[in-house]
Amino acid sequence: MAGHSQFKNIMHRKGAQDKKRAKVFTKVIRELTIAAKSGSPDPGTNPRLRAAVTAAKEANMPRDTIERAVKRGSGGTETDNYEEVRYEGYGPGGVAVIVEALTDNRNRTASEIRAAFTKVGGNLSESNSVSFLFDRVGQVVFPATVDFEALFEAAVEAGADDVETVGEDHLVTCAPENLNAVRDRLEARFGAPRSARLVWRPKTSAPIGRDDAEALFKLLETLEDSDDVQNVFANFEVSDDIMARLSA
Repeated sequence: MAGHSQFKNIMHRKGAQDKKRAKVFTKVIRELTIAAKSGSPDPGTNPRLRAAVTAAKEANMPRDTIERAVKRGSGGTETDNYEEVRYEGYGPGGVAVIVEALTDNRNRTASEIRAAFTKVGGNLSESNSVSFLFDRVGQVVFPATVDFEALFEAAVEAGADDVETVGEDHLVTCAPENLNAVRDRLEARFGAPRSARLVWRPKTSAPIGRDDAEALFKLLETLEDSDDVQNVFANFEVSDDIMARLSA
């Protein structure tokens, strides 16, 4: 079993992803305001905002909360100090980790992330120290209840590169520049996706044993629990046998 999507599915089954709604909302609201600030306040013409609205709905965020966040962002208030930062490092077992954050205090966020890596024996590295181990791709996610064959055929016609099923999701991947077109074509046929965004996909995976897997999952949980952290990607690979024991 490889990749961070699988980690999230497994940790969800263990209950570790049952975070407080307020924390989830904090991340989504921050993305909504930044997305609205970076472009049009109309999701129809602002792909990033459209993806953020989709994420908000997936989190069951009330409509008025979404509208207030977009209004704050488009008005340029309360978001002026936030900036997008990417951190890179190595976790237990030499696993490469990329952390994407939205922060109003680089020093605070860097200190928190560095401490999380250090606590499990990892280390935070320089920019671009591990990103070469990943491809930047577009990813559109649909629930696995959507017919795979129909989705695959439509995705290929829309210009996607691959479709795979991971846990309860179908993951459609494409070139970054094709993300909006692929999402629009698939949404017109299958309805709104669970998410549509740019992700870091590992080129190769780093196999790890049980001890390293336990430490790595603690690191990923700590990172995702931070209000500043928006996304985390890692290139680990864990055997089904180890995952079964960790999930028990």
